[in-house]
Amino acid sequence: MLNRWLKRDGVALWVIVLPGVLYFLIFKYVPMLGNIIAFKNYSLFLGIMDSPWVGLTHFLNMITYEEFYNILGNTILLSFLSVLFGFPAPLLLALLLNELRSMWLKRSVQTVLYLPHFLSWIIVGSIFINLLEPNGFLNQLLGGLFGMAEIDFLSESRYFKSIVIVSGIWKEVGWGMIIYLAALAGVNPNLYEAAMVDGAGRWRQMWSISIPAIMPAIVVLFLLRIGSVLDANVEQILVFLNPLNFDTGEVIDTYVYRIGLLGSQFSYSTAIGLFKSVIGLVLVVSLNQLSKRTTGESIY
Repeated sequence: MLNRWLKRDGVALWVIVLPGVLYFLIFKYVPMLGNIIAFKNYSLFLGIMDSPWVGLTHFLNMITYEEFYNILGNTILLSFLSVLFGFPAPLLLALLLNELRSMWLKRSVQTVLYLPHFLSWIIVGSIFINLLEPNGFLNQLLGGLFGMAEIDFLSESRYFKSIVIVSGIWKEVGWGMIIYLAALAGVNPNLYEAAMVDGAGRWRQMWSISIPAIMPAIVVLFLLRIGSVLDANVEQILVFLNPLNFDTGEVIDTYVYRIGLLGSQFSYSTAIGLFKSVIGLVLVVSLNQLSKRTTGESIY
């Protein structure tokens, strides 16, 4: 009886997809109802429903807080630099690795670049701190080669964003590279053979075949990256953040962590999180429509 029911049209597919649907409903969509506390003065003792309603008070407090615009500016600038330098990095590596004909060298390089993805930010932060401290390897190298005085990279604000971007690229470039390599693996080899017959070199094949073939993957990843433009890896930021670089290192996520978890201002921090989500949604929808009109590629 059960076997006959499963053989009906579409039933087996629904059984397969049901666990994933339940996961998103229970752990993604149902918790979104808790955003109502952004419009309330939430109290742990009163609960969500009995907490007093305050309307847009927390949003007004957010936009009237003097330091909020400095924090917002730090977040936008850091995100812009991360997209500017971090987004093309895995694409360039994937395109270069795709041109390697030695498979053992290609796989070895992939493994070496992919390994940092599995390291926690505590480990990665410790590595960079040891490299960048006044008596670390980088200062010894600069002093030995160029006779430069010791630089406290971790304490000077002007170096903070560079450290965050470089460490982020080093850790995650292998993950993005694997995605692009998987897309490149699906390109029809006959296209390259035809281009070679026509006299196209490696660079011409890359620009005329490889990049257009994986353009859908590039567009999707770019739109998803833009959707989280106000998000920062709070673990990464907290590893390098200290009182001496606080003016340029404080971002929205660390601010929410400080006032929400440490300060117990749950409604206020939820209002900031809701503000971030709305901005991200607007950016994704707008750029998705722009991409659909200009390139024909989109995520929906």
